[in-house]
Amino acid sequence: MMKSEPASIFQPERFPLRMTLLIFPGSSIMCVASTVDPLRAANRVSGETLFDWKIVSADGNAPLTTADLPVAVSGRFDAREDTDVLIVVGGFGSREQGSSATLASIRKAARSARAVGGVEAGTWFLGRAGLLDGRSATTHWEDLEDFAAAFPEADVRPDRYIIDGPVFTTGGASPTFDLMLHLIRTRLGMAVALDVASVFIYDQARAATDAQPLVSLGRLDGYDPRLAQAVRLMEAHVDQPLTIAAIAKRAGVSARTLEKIFNHAIGETPGAYYQRLRLLAARRLVLDTAVPMADIAARTGFSSAAAFSRAFSHMFGEAPVRLRRQ
Repeated sequence: MMKSEPASIFQPERFPLRMTLLIFPGSSIMCVASTVDPLRAANRVSGETLFDWKIVSADGNAPLTTADLPVAVSGRFDAREDTDVLIVVGGFGSREQGSSATLASIRKAARSARAVGGVEAGTWFLGRAGLLDGRSATTHWEDLEDFAAAFPEADVRPDRYIIDGPVFTTGGASPTFDLMLHLIRTRLGMAVALDVASVFIYDQARAATDAQPLVSLGRLDGYDPRLAQAVRLMEAHVDQPLTIAAIAKRAGVSARTLEKIFNHAIGETPGAYYQRLRLLAARRLVLDTAVPMADIAARTGFSSAAAFSRAFSHMFGEAPVRLRRQ
């Protein structure tokens, strides 16, 4: 944890904010863009360089994103260089990335910076560097459970983004865009923030403290609240599935009506959708973690590892053990 609480970057200021973006391989190109592009647009609409950033990597090479697009960097990350803000962006596999020397450099830079942030899986680097102890933090919803277990000294929440003193964390690309708009608004005023949002035709409809959804329903939230409520109930009970009758009752409809709603909007029954939701969650755990298969079965609501393996094989065409091995 930082020893002092420097002046917040989230306050009215008109002088340039120096920012260092440390990008790791496997990051989402959308997370990188959501971090940089709002700042670029703010400079453009204000006619001043009020955000001055540079992009670096741990080894000085261009990190490859999940879209196989490299991110051009100005060089290797150097903790000795002055910066007001250090933002770490990470993605798939970030929990295993980062040498002890890299983590030490992140700690060193954080001590002298006014703020340090983690974008999506970049939060794992902040946690491993000891910067989240005693802080509230978030990360991408896929990692929340494992993240909370890995960093018990942090108050891990499912919020879209969290600002706790000089430390901020975000759950993904869209929450990062929200955070950058918040930074622009607090520093430069609402008018500039609205101009930036208009550049991207972006409507900020969520608050920072809104929970990250397992399923992004988009405009279905507005068009059919019964469908939205049913899906939210399903995602909240992945480990201990509710019956379709119980879900229908909580949504205020009959099981037959709920089936009609799902068939019309999604093209499958509630039961089929619910199992697919659980199996997709299981597939992420199979591919992206080392969690034992029996634990994955329990965490996704299957009565046994055998039942889980059968359902998984039926949906994806091969057993989970084989898929992980490949």
